[in-house]
Amino acid sequence: MKLHLRNLILVAAVALCGWRVVADPTVPSVGPDEALHRLKSGNERFAQCKVSTGKPVAARRAQTAKDQHPFAIILGCSDSRTAPEIIFDQSIGDIFVIRNAGNLVDDHALGSIEYAIEHLGVRLVVVLGHERCGAVTAALAGDTAPGHVQALVRDIQPAVQAVKGKPGDATHLAVAENARLMAKEIREKATLGDLANEVRILSAVYDLDTGKVEWATE
Repeated sequence: MKLHLRNLILVAAVALCGWRVVADPTVPSVGPDEALHRLKSGNERFAQCKVSTGKPVAARRAQTAKDQHPFAIILGCSDSRTAPEIIFDQSIGDIFVIRNAGNLVDDHALGSIEYAIEHLGVRLVVVLGHERCGAVTAALAGDTAPGHVQALVRDIQPAVQAVKGKPGDATHLAVAENARLMAKEIREKATLGDLANEVRILSAVYDLDTGKVEWATE
């Protein structure tokens, strides 16, 4: 009986170790520069072409059913017009997406980012804001809002205050600044350990009219 129990423990330990080998890749899926190139090329296709090349198909679903190897993390807004997979002309399994109104960083977003970097090998993180963002517009209107929308307004206020009085369209400036501040927050708060130097973190703004993504300088 003791021998049988010892064997079961050994089998469980081997299985767990095997899972960790699969779940904790020692190399990135692709490097950050290649990942950024794929996003830029995909957005160019989306903005210029009538037909998507990244449209999900049954074969791609089958390829990714057992595991995933996304090449980029996108923290984007929940706005129904801003789905990253579509904007960057990608398919199932290509992008690890986190979305909330205002593309804000919280503990859940940080945990998701840390997981994708450590366990899925992703080395590029993009915070994607967009023109005419409702959450940013609400924050520009005042520092209070009803219900839980107040939490969104509160967390966007630093961007609103940072661009206050600057020349240009207030909403555009606040959207870009909010994305920049969220990227900065990820750099400062994400627990990446030895992988920190391998990861590139950027911000960008999506134009609802042209379909193009404008990339911020780091």
